[in-house]
Amino acid sequence: MRLSLFTLAATLTAAGLAAAAPKKPNVILIVGDDMGYADIGAHGSKDIPTPNLDKLANAGVRFTSGYVSGPYCSPTRAGLLTGRYQQRFGHEFNPGPNPANEFGLSLKETTLPTRLKDAGYKTGMVGKWHLGSAEKYNPVNRGFGEFFGFLGGAHDYFQDGQGQNAIVRGTKPVEEKEYLTDAFTREAVAFIDRHQKEPFFLYLTYNAVHTPLQAADKYLKRFENIKDEKRQKYAAMMSAMDDGVGAVLAKLESAGLEKDTLVAFISDNGGPPINGSSNGELRGYKATTWEGGVRVPFLVKWPAGIPDGKTFDQPAIQLDLHTTILAAAGVDVKADWKLDGVNLLPHLTGEKKDPPHAALFWRFGPQVAVRAGDWKLVKAAGFREGRKGESNLDGALLFNLKEDVGEKTDLAAKNPEKVKELAALWEKWNAELVAPTWGPPAAKKKDKN
Repeated sequence: MRLSLFTLAATLTAAGLAAAAPKKPNVILIVGDDMGYADIGAHGSKDIPTPNLDKLANAGVRFTSGYVSGPYCSPTRAGLLTGRYQQRFGHEFNPGPNPANEFGLSLKETTLPTRLKDAGYKTGMVGKWHLGSAEKYNPVNRGFGEFFGFLGGAHDYFQDGQGQNAIVRGTKPVEEKEYLTDAFTREAVAFIDRHQKEPFFLYLTYNAVHTPLQAADKYLKRFENIKDEKRQKYAAMMSAMDDGVGAVLAKLESAGLEKDTLVAFISDNGGPPINGSSNGELRGYKATTWEGGVRVPFLVKWPAGIPDGKTFDQPAIQLDLHTTILAAAGVDVKADWKLDGVNLLPHLTGEKKDPPHAALFWRFGPQVAVRAGDWKLVKAAGFREGRKGESNLDGALLFNLKEDVGEKTDLAAKNPEKVKELAALWEKWNAELVAPTWGPPAAKKKDKN
């Protein structure tokens, strides 16, 4: 009898502990490509309706000062998946049009899907990788249990790629007939359907709205009122991606997973002039350290964990998503991981009132920037100028972003002490970085990763 009571008590205790254990949320991390900051309704877009991105913004938190750690595609993704400034491991630039096999996300770095996989998550990726084409860099060898997409940096939306840029499932090329944005949505919804009974992490990286400017007729017809052909195609591509986000959110709702799923959305950098995008009042564009190059749409929704319908005005960066997702999943971050990202959850719930970061930093060749509070010290350049030279703060300009988000009025001459303060912060950070492994300026020493 005593044994039976003991067994019953142990069983009830175990059941109680299991019931008390927090539920691991599903995680969906969505990345748009080369989006203009002003091209979603939540940021004031008038000519391109984005009802699903707006729904995501209204049902969660919209970051008004959300940044990425680089103004270019591959570096931003390297930072996102590692939670560390990519300049710490030489991933400062894109690889160029013909990357060699040594290009890829350093094998010395641990990825977000690897950490989540170790925590019991099913992990999958759909879309653009752009972190190495050699098999050792393939997503299925970097923590993802499943992968459907392409390995390079740009892709035709109607035709299969060739060689290193083929559409692949895992490591095997496949034939794809559907408009590529729609195909990625289809695969994302299917992944959710397959894994709705277990905690999952889905990394959905649309190549929309990156060039080439190609849109299916059903999307183009929505924007017959836009007479500029470039803007019309861009709008159609945005609309296709917004539909995709809507399909993903609808699948979560129909499967009863909405409450317990953390969904985040960012663009990988600001919009470039070449694709018809608009960064609104922000100065600059992709490939510059002006606000238009590094401030991006940045949305997070998790009904079970954070408030809805909120804006967050303090500066945050995509590196934070790595650490925040780990925290939501119950993964203890180790000090020796040396993550630069911050857990945003206590800031979003109001538990912490102080800013997540004392300062944020950028280095892209000779282009540099640092933001501390409302102040930003920046030395930016056009696309071609930004691909040569050495990094330093000579001639940097100073702006108060609270009063001048468009970076129009240089206040450096009037505030020499603030210039000195921010420059010292940047120099201290820069001293911790390494030379670029590839791309301009030429690396002094090759790291074979």
